[in-house]
Amino acid sequence: MTNHFAADVLICGAGAAGLTLAIDLARRNITFRLIEKMPVPFHGSRGKGIQPRTQEVFEDLGIIDKVVAAGGEYPLMRVYREDGSFVEKDLGKRSEATPAEPFHIPLMIPQFLTERIMRQRLVELGGHVEFGCELIGFEQDQEGVTAQVSGPGGEETVRVRYLLGADGGGSFVRKALGVGFPGKTLGVRALVADVTLTGLDQGWWHQFNDSNMERMISICPLAGTNLFQLQAPVPQEGEVDLSAGRLERMIAERTHAHDIGIQSVNWASVYQMNARLADRYRVDRVFLVGDAAHIHPPTGGQGLNTSVQDAYNLGWKLAAILAGAHDALLNSYEIERRPVAETMLGLSTRLLDASRLGEIKRGREVRQLDIGYPESPLSMASRERVGLRAGDRAPDAPIVGAAGQPSRLFQLFRGPHWTLLINGQADFSSRPGLQIHRLGRKGDIVDAFGHVGEAYQLQSDEGVLVRPDGYIAGILPLNSDGVARLEAYLGRIALSFCGEGSR
Repeated sequence: MTNHFAADVLICGAGAAGLTLAIDLARRNITFRLIEKMPVPFHGSRGKGIQPRTQEVFEDLGIIDKVVAAGGEYPLMRVYREDGSFVEKDLGKRSEATPAEPFHIPLMIPQFLTERIMRQRLVELGGHVEFGCELIGFEQDQEGVTAQVSGPGGEETVRVRYLLGADGGGSFVRKALGVGFPGKTLGVRALVADVTLTGLDQGWWHQFNDSNMERMISICPLAGTNLFQLQAPVPQEGEVDLSAGRLERMIAERTHAHDIGIQSVNWASVYQMNARLADRYRVDRVFLVGDAAHIHPPTGGQGLNTSVQDAYNLGWKLAAILAGAHDALLNSYEIERRPVAETMLGLSTRLLDASRLGEIKRGREVRQLDIGYPESPLSMASRERVGLRAGDRAPDAPIVGAAGQPSRLFQLFRGPHWTLLINGQADFSSRPGLQIHRLGRKGDIVDAFGHVGEAYQLQSDEGVLVRPDGYIAGILPLNSDGVARLEAYLGRIALSFCGEGSR
């Protein structure tokens, strides 16, 4: 088998997960091809909620300001009674931003706008999506993967080091691997449609018959557009007419409001709600990412977010392996991410059950800020400590540089590098791929407001190592033993070979 590699990685599927992975690999100068079997970009709003943790990821990837500018906050929901009156409620508690958590509420933006911004970012980094290109077969060996791709120019054979299946719930990659996808059908078939309509105010999310799964209907304005997203359960059997006229009649039948008119249907789909989780996320040199690994009901707005974070977890690990790290590093992808998806499936299912009773309420758990990897093999054991520990999300905090300019820890973390934050002047050698910052006297950053100390509780000459994906690898004293442990840890992930990059 020839080992002339066309690219390091072939990514199959250019949704949010595939685009996240491509952006992360592009800024690390890893070669890849990103293929998508659809001939044009997806133009629907299937995923419209961006949770606070994903907003942090988007900040690191350089797109958060554009995403926020294109979207908006979730509106209050008007829940209508049979007599036409309504009550207003908020689906979730609206908390305030804190120094440790700068993004505090979910953002609404239709999926097609999110993915458009991601494609633009990918182009800035020198990449692109190959639309109309479909993976039709592959074989792998000890050195790489040989894939057959069918595209506008015909069929071709592509040799790569790794293959990533980000190709959705019906994943060709997962099926070709023979990976099981156990779970259950949840007994709800529903339609979702992006429509232009008259007769409803765009300032509210409109909900009718919220405790009746046969007549329930939800009509939500899509931030950043003139569209509404229509969602409604439909019968388990039979064809569903998704034309503007039929959808308008369905609204009238279910709401008794005859002044709501649909002008056009921009996109529509009918689907069965399922909760399924792949038995494995990795088979040798092939990985499953996003909906290819887990599918779920839309309640709670978890799917796109979990998919983005799958890719964000895997990107830096692939780069490290390609730079010389031990292959075992890639095993941590499934170890860390599969339990997250399992928890997410349980949450989404519970919220679906609550919605059947008209009692849905989204709490802190949907924001994904408390996700962590304390049991991961990448989390260094350390002394017992109160509060922050290895595997936790690294908090943000406002700081001031030694030159007097305001900044934040997230600005120091941003980029493909690791970060070592030292409280004091303990000595640790610089190396490519690691940025070192010091607090305290003669440090390059100043904890001017006390928020770093509050969040991290670092003792004198103690350091915290932050992974490229913003999770804490370890907190340890930088005495001779601690330095030796840190040196050994960084050696295992081949950090001395990784280029820093700055894009």
